[in-house]
Amino acid sequence: MTYESTARPPRVLTPEERRARDAVRRADAEQAMRDHEEAQRAFYKNRERLRAERLARESTEKND
Repeated sequence: MTYESTARPPRVLTPEERRARDAVRRADAEQAMRDHEEAQRAFYKNRERLRAERLARESTEKND
């Protein structure tokens, strides 16, 4: 049994297209990193807020 491949060979990019593609990929990666860092900052800020609330609540419970 033989199969005929219907896949086309990859298109060869010109140097200008390759540079443009790489620039878009780099910009996308940088944006993804900024988004990730912003999410991490928000997470740790919320975590510290909740920790402070818990510690305050525990200290008032001990004093009662």
